Amino acid sequence: MSASQKFWYLIGGLALVLVIASTIGFILRRRITTLRGQHIVRNMIERTNAWWGMVAILAVAFGAGRVSAILLFVLISYFALREFITLTPTPPGDHNALSIAFFVAIPFQYYLIWTNWYSLFTILIPVYGFLLLPSISVLSQDTGNFLERAAKIQWGLMITVYCISHAPALLMLDIAGYEGQNALLLLYMMLVAQSSDVFQYVFGTLFGKRKVAPLVSPNKTVEGLVGGGLCAIATGAAMWWITPFSPWESAGMAFAIVAMGFLGGLVMSAIKRSLGAKDWGSMIKGHGGMLDRLDSICFAAPVFFHLTRYCYT
Repeated sequence: MSASQKFWYLIGGLALVLVIASTIGFILRRRITTLRGQHIVRNMIERTNAWWGMVAILAVAFGAGRVSAILLFVLISYFALREFITLTPTPPGDHNALSIAFFVAIPFQYYLIWTNWYSLFTILIPVYGFLLLPSISVLSQDTGNFLERAAKIQWGLMITVYCISHAPALLMLDIAGYEGQNALLLLYMMLVAQSSDVFQYVFGTLFGKRKVAPLVSPNKTVEGLVGGGLCAIATGAAMWWITPFSPWESAGMAFAIVAMGFLGGLVMSAIKRSLGAKDWGSMIKGHGGMLDRLDSICFAAPVFFHLTRYCYT
């Protein structure tokens, strides 16, 4: 089976799942009358509708080719960094550093993916960005909370650009016997991470009692983590046919994605709590902002990329 056939079979399967979810939501909205039940159903419908949009965008981007997929993630990083900086405002003395982050670091980081320049891709932001951005900020001679301000900019750039860029960086990998299929590997990682979020929400809503970290993320429960995580791992194992992995290897990779995605969600929630915010934004109805949807990808993408590179290239 060609990569194109696998891709469209996968998209068709996703569309079928969303049709079923939309139908269930339509039926439940007419039958459930309690306020709590209506709230849950309304949230489920909003999430399903958002998923329709995301699947359509992914299908167009990946179907159009490698450059389109990279450009999609350029936009994702731009909007994610904007959300991060909006919640962590900086004084005028840091505006030049922010301009470098938005208009130099983002395009350059993704240019390195496009040109397969792996060696510079891995150190551009954590080394050169780490040194350059505070050096630019210090020229304003504003020393007030300088360490905190520098840390905010660097952390935002690391999470929203460096970490997220490891998702499309999967397109760089040269895996023997898997040539021309790397876009499927990217879809695999995205689907496992996102399905984990969905399953954890469903299991947490239906069966959740014991909170994992109530002061950080009150909606995350042990039941949601275990039930949702196992379902996501099973989903990853079932998608082994679009990857270079065996079924058991695919399950192991899915476990790594689920575990890191869960930790990413907790860390990003802790940042929101420290800033007194519920969501990173309101860009995606039913999901919040771009970072609310991709908090798991921020942690899962780098780990999955390097595991795959180390074990299969």
